[in-house]
Amino acid sequence: MKKAILATKVGMTQIFGENGVFIPVTVLQAGPCAVTQVKTEETDGYNAVQVGFGEIRDVLVNKPRKGHFAKAGVANRRFLKEFKFENAADYKVGQEIKVDIFAEGDRVDATGTTKGKGFQGAIKRHGLSRGPMGHGSKYHRHAGSNGPATTPGRVFKGKHMPGQMGHVKATVQNLEVVKVDVEKNLILVKGAVPGPKKALVMIKETVKSAN
Repeated sequence: MKKAILATKVGMTQIFGENGVFIPVTVLQAGPCAVTQVKTEETDGYNAVQVGFGEIRDVLVNKPRKGHFAKAGVANRRFLKEFKFENAADYKVGQEIKVDIFAEGDRVDATGTTKGKGFQGAIKRHGLSRGPMGHGSKYHRHAGSNGPATTPGRVFKGKHMPGQMGHVKATVQNLEVVKVDVEKNLILVKGAVPGPKKALVMIKETVKSAN
């Protein structure tokens, strides 16, 4: 991986391509990100670039993080993330990573935290079928039998049951970059991206497999 950037989700909209085809897109406010640290295999055991993104009030930043930003010579940032770039040595502390690293037609992977749905039943959470809805039925939206009788006499791991739904890390791969607005730091990708509005999203170039 050689290209990546942090962004916040603005929302979804629609545009029309040059041939008049309707395209649903997600608008992302991407960068600029400041390089706050360059990690090397000699000092840290691996090669990576740490970047900061997003504005934050000074009162909300603790002293250790303030010192970290001051040492890098960058303003306080809300988010800190690492990217394991193949060319990490080419980056310098204080350097800015802007949205112009991507271009129309590029393929990217978007990683974010999905919307939290709270505690949900098995039908909504896993898409199970419901029972008869007639008055005589005593089985409507129940998940069904949990265990496989006397043998082995236990519930297997992974059984579809009610529980917490959403608020998990998810990645959508191979999204097409439809448009890049360098002046406004916007990137438009085709399709949906995990997370609610204003959520943090990591945009990385899609790495093609050797096969």
